[in-house]
Amino acid sequence: MPESTVSLSVLDLSPIGSGRGGAAALHDTIELARHADELGFARYWLAEHHNIDSVASSAPPVMIASVAAATSRIRVGAGGIMLPNHAPLQVAETFRVLEALHPGRIDLGLGRAPGTDQLTAIALRRSREALTADDFPDQYRELLAYVDGFPDDHPFAPIKAIPDDVPLPPVWILGSSLYGGQAAAAFGTAFAFAGHFGSADPAEAVAGYRSGFRPSDRLSEPRVMLGVAAIAADTQQRAEELALVNDLSMVRLMQNRPGPLPTPEEAAAHPWTDQERALAAKRRGFISIGTADEVRDDLERRRKAADADELIITTQVHDPAERRRSYELVARSYGL
Repeated sequence: MPESTVSLSVLDLSPIGSGRGGAAALHDTIELARHADELGFARYWLAEHHNIDSVASSAPPVMIASVAAATSRIRVGAGGIMLPNHAPLQVAETFRVLEALHPGRIDLGLGRAPGTDQLTAIALRRSREALTADDFPDQYRELLAYVDGFPDDHPFAPIKAIPDDVPLPPVWILGSSLYGGQAAAAFGTAFAFAGHFGSADPAEAVAGYRSGFRPSDRLSEPRVMLGVAAIAADTQQRAEELALVNDLSMVRLMQNRPGPLPTPEEAAAHPWTDQERALAAKRRGFISIGTADEVRDDLERRRKAADADELIITTQVHDPAERRRSYELVARSYGL
């Protein structure tokens, strides 16, 4: 097995399986993180989503702390914190605390989407005005200023993020459109593109980021991670059966009626309409499916086309053991 020169990571949404529940999903995340740590994955990131019946990852900082405590080597981070949902001071404090407890192992990924529906976003941000405000750059600068210091005449100049004897973890800006790359380039941060659902061409987003990158005190050269979806199994047939679960889950989400991740049996028994099959076929272009080598080859095609340095993989499978097996097959195919 050739030694991998590609950094592979895990993006976990703590999927809630049919008949299992959210609490079980969170415990499944801890078990998968331990497995990923043993397999040699570089990072384990937790997403932020709210009011989605198939996703339990509503509190990334809590899960980051739990995952970091349950593992020994792997970097653990947010993929990401949706900054407009939070006070910048709180984010700076939280991630300094995490860095103090797990030095050198924490990542701070930041996004600007709400991670939920509009009504829930209003509940999170406390007003309709906050929902429509386009102030991500101001929020980001404020977050850094609690660490680096405000100008002397700024009203928040006396405030700092405690503990103040640890650095802010490395910052990544997340994006699913061209804007994320432009923001990451302007601020001199690493960039993670959501290739598993993004609306823009990953190659275009990455090219814009690389060409516009401005070095900062935190990062001297551009760094790109591509988010990808993958399902690997020991046979092609089983991979297709597992992928049908992902198809049905995504179709339900697009139809605004999300539910727990179905079992393969439930997905196979579903009375698929022509419209649903068309929606599922469209989403299949975002996911790599097959045996270990087939998935690796497709992931490499995606990575090279996007000019990405790293891959972060999300896998939506009902059975936690089969989800762990999928990551294990991918890791072995890359020689981790």
